[in-house]
Amino acid sequence: MIAILTADIINSRTQQNWLPVLKEVLNHLGDEPKDWEIYRGDSFQLEVSPKKALYAALLLKSGIKSLEGVDVRIAIGLGNKTHNVGKITESNGSAFINSGTCFDRLKKQTLALQSDDSIFDAQFNLIFELACLTMDNWTPVSAQVFHQKLLHPQLNQTELSEMLGKSQSTISATLNRAGYDELTKMLQYYSQTLNNY
Repeated sequence: MIAILTADIINSRTQQNWLPVLKEVLNHLGDEPKDWEIYRGDSFQLEVSPKKALYAALLLKSGIKSLEGVDVRIAIGLGNKTHNVGKITESNGSAFINSGTCFDRLKKQTLALQSDDSIFDAQFNLIFELACLTMDNWTPVSAQVFHQKLLHPQLNQTELSEMLGKSQSTISATLNRAGYDELTKMLQYYSQTLNNY
């Protein structure tokens, strides 16, 4: 089983600096064009393991939202890959179909999932809707601090504050506003649930 993330940048024309940020995050998660590819200017696909899919989505969302005025809409498709070529956009299988179908259904939602298990999907899509009440309202500073903590979970708040040039109390307050503890619990729950999937 694999996970395919199909996504696009919201308000891509209002902010010009999102492409280098997007590429940096995608390069952290895989190799172009085997694992990820940008197409139609502001859309992209990424292949990761199912357990890494939600982590990848949060890393992408926090990276993009660290810029003013832009966001990302992400559909996670879980399934298989039946045709594997050197480019992700030319591969196919149920993971690609699920991701594309899920993406086409995204309207106001910015994160959703589709697999071959409708009960699993309904459970996590409700969780994602609730999580997006926080994530969709991240300020660029909240998104940046969340992003760096997600990239460097081993750093304590003092080390993170030194890295970002902010006070430890600012880092603590920002992580609280960003919902870091709750979103980390969501990541853990997703990973544990996939073990039984």
